[in-house]
Amino acid sequence: MCISCRTAALPRRHFLALATMAAAAGGLGLALSAPAEAAAGHKTELTADQALEKLKQGNARFVANAEVCAADLGGQRAHVAGDQAPWATIVSCADSRLPPELLFGGLGLGELFVARNAGNLVDTAVLGTVEYGAAMLGAPLLVIMGHQRCGAVSAACEVVTRNLSLPGAIGTMIEPILPAALAVKDAPGDFVTNTVRESARRTAAHLTERSAILAGLAKEGRLKIISAYYDLDSGKVDFADAA
Repeated sequence: MCISCRTAALPRRHFLALATMAAAAGGLGLALSAPAEAAAGHKTELTADQALEKLKQGNARFVANAEVCAADLGGQRAHVAGDQAPWATIVSCADSRLPPELLFGGLGLGELFVARNAGNLVDTAVLGTVEYGAAMLGAPLLVIMGHQRCGAVSAACEVVTRNLSLPGAIGTMIEPILPAALAVKDAPGDFVTNTVRESARRTAAHLTERSAILAGLAKEGRLKIISAYYDLDSGKVDFADAA
């Protein structure tokens, strides 16, 4: 597999320029123009719909025959060492069983911009990451992907049903999942599965409320935000409608 993904490293002055212009322009139009365009050389030419179709086709390959998912990593490493132009941003769980590059068809270096943590949550660091992917790198698609039998979501469900107390920072970490668990607690079907889907859906839907940058890009048609669900047993990714 050979890919043509390019970006330049981002000088600190571009971050400062983006922050200044965001404050001056309410975080919308101007904040997404000159600094963002100058920061990342060539961007992907794919639209959000084309990027989504590419993810779907890659996942279909993974489900049908995962052995064909092989990439020329050595060649790709040399090709993208100085640049990157990812065509999708993926926020997924840190679970070791679902590396996005593999389950979307054996993608190689420079194609996906990925943030991973337990429960596929969007805290301040991840929010900045997805803003960077969309505004600075030009990735037109943002996917919040939960998965079957998620441990973080299962823990949140246990908190709701049994008032479970969790050690260390784990309890604080899963707090954002609790509203989703409470919302689907009495819904038919598997409680954990329903909560995984609802949490991913809510996270995707609320991103434009939390970020003026993402809201501006979405309004301009330059960004599509959707949620997804990965089935561990089948390997299939189920994509929800755009947020």
